[in-house]
Amino acid sequence: MTISTIPPEPGESPGRFGVVIVGGGHAGAQAAGALIQQGYTGRVALVGDEADPPYERPPLSKDYLAGAKDFAQILLRPAAFWADKGITLLTGQRVVSVDSGAHALRLQGGGVIGYDTLIWAAGGRARRLSCSGHDFAGVHCIRTRADVDALAAELPGVERVAVVGGGYIGLEAAAVLTKLGKSVVLLETQDRVLARVAGAPLSRFYEAEHRAHGVDIRLNTTVSAIEGRDDRATGVRLADGTLLPADMVIVGIGIIPETDILQSAGATCSNGVNVDEFCRTNLPDIYAVGDCAAHVNAFADGARIRLESVQNAVDQAGVAVKSILGHPVAYHAVPWFWSNQYDLRLQTIGLSGGHDAAVLRGDPQTRSFSLVYLRQGRVIALDCVNNARDFVQGKALVAGGLAINPVALADNGVALKVLAQPIVA
Repeated sequence: MTISTIPPEPGESPGRFGVVIVGGGHAGAQAAGALIQQGYTGRVALVGDEADPPYERPPLSKDYLAGAKDFAQILLRPAAFWADKGITLLTGQRVVSVDSGAHALRLQGGGVIGYDTLIWAAGGRARRLSCSGHDFAGVHCIRTRADVDALAAELPGVERVAVVGGGYIGLEAAAVLTKLGKSVVLLETQDRVLARVAGAPLSRFYEAEHRAHGVDIRLNTTVSAIEGRDDRATGVRLADGTLLPADMVIVGIGIIPETDILQSAGATCSNGVNVDEFCRTNLPDIYAVGDCAAHVNAFADGARIRLESVQNAVDQAGVAVKSILGHPVAYHAVPWFWSNQYDLRLQTIGLSGGHDAAVLRGDPQTRSFSLVYLRQGRVIALDCVNNARDFVQGKALVAGGLAINPVALADNGVALKVLAQPIVA
């Protein structure tokens, strides 16, 4: 669906907008909507390289892949919203360069757009395998609607699926495909799934859950090649020589942030586009938000990180818009995430990296429990499985960096909101 296009003919003056937003994901859509809601009266353009209007990405590996939701149900806004609000939606347009001095960007087809302010919300592209056979037919990633549509079109003829990567995307895809009756093997290079985002007890719980549903989980496993016939994948060759037959391979090994274009324009980049507390880059009138923005995060012990989450995308978009409108407010939001697998809803508040202790609340056998992570005695994060109460109430503990007695934390009969209350002498 193409809502509008860039029309400048040769010799014609390029279009110019007050704010140009590059990226049609949560961050870009939120920024566009927030500008209008907060009274911005200049021209706004939202540029996306996908053919579709902005939509939710999290359901791609869950409800959309499972067929439980159609595309209309995952649109961030109804199609008519953009025109109704006076936002120029430019779909199917890829930005190839930015001239920060001229305040202009060039599109792949040759069109040029001028801007007063640019919000870079371009996210990232799926990281792909680099081994031989990585480009065979039948090898898929899950990043865009087109990715999932292509994958789903092949599923009727697929019996065996190899999933590479034991993070959220890989586990969610494994859960959906198992429920669809496919034989699934999941391959993870580390010694546990979710190793980058959760503690060992949660990893072991999810490994047991997937194995109980028939998923063959292989840990400490490296893929050396995708084997194939007539340029179509037929199996995965492991580093130890084992060949696992597969009719389809799904790769879920993270994303590569879209930084090259801004870096070429002079932006300072690390593992993302470096921004300050107001989401400003070092380039004049250019902001970066969402998955591609590397920011100093108080809940990561002051480290410069990227957060790939809806929460971060929405909150950073709001910070950028407030700054553009002359009401700057520094970014300071407690990170949160979620993942749905089978009948389990995992909700995470905070960042557990660097924890030195973990306290279990509840019994995993009941399929409703939480893990509370501490560093130097202070609560830094919670993983809550089918436990929305702890997720909601635990935010105050993380936001305040509260020091709570581990014995009290372990008492599932005591609500976390009680533990968050100050002791009155």
